[in-house]
Amino acid sequence: MPRHTMRTAVTFCAAVSLAAISGTASSAPATSAPSAHPVERQTWQPVIVDCFWRQQVRPTDFILACGDGNSRLTSLHWSHWGTDSAVATGINEVNDCKPYCAAGKFHSYAVTVLLDDPQPWKKHPDLPHYTQMSLIYTDNRPDGFTQKVDLPLWN
Repeated sequence: MPRHTMRTAVTFCAAVSLAAISGTASSAPATSAPSAHPVERQTWQPVIVDCFWRQQVRPTDFILACGDGNSRLTSLHWSHWGTDSAVATGINEVNDCKPYCAAGKFHSYAVTVLLDDPQPWKKHPDLPHYTQMSLIYTDNRPDGFTQKVDLPLWN
């Protein structure tokens, strides 16, 4: 098909599509008058902020040690993600750093993860983010760790 004819065909199809959309919108019923009552502000579910300052909801993996990656959560399964708290089960992969971190081995520990204390996120003040994380080791735990470890999350 010659180039000019192809351009004409594409332009025609685009115009027909726009006309169809415009016709549908203009034939839609008019919206009702604004309510006398103010609309409530939408409630946002909190997010968790990762090492790269990205917001996440129900992540399957999450790095705890941003500097060196020697502690991370994997295989997270979220049973609850609400406006006040979140709960998951998963694995905490922790490097034993023996004899030093680059030569260390990662060990897996089953954990329950609790997120809470949502606060406005400095980067997006209208968006709450969880500021506290608790890890509860359900079986073995890394050397020197208590069964429950509370961690502040970055803002």
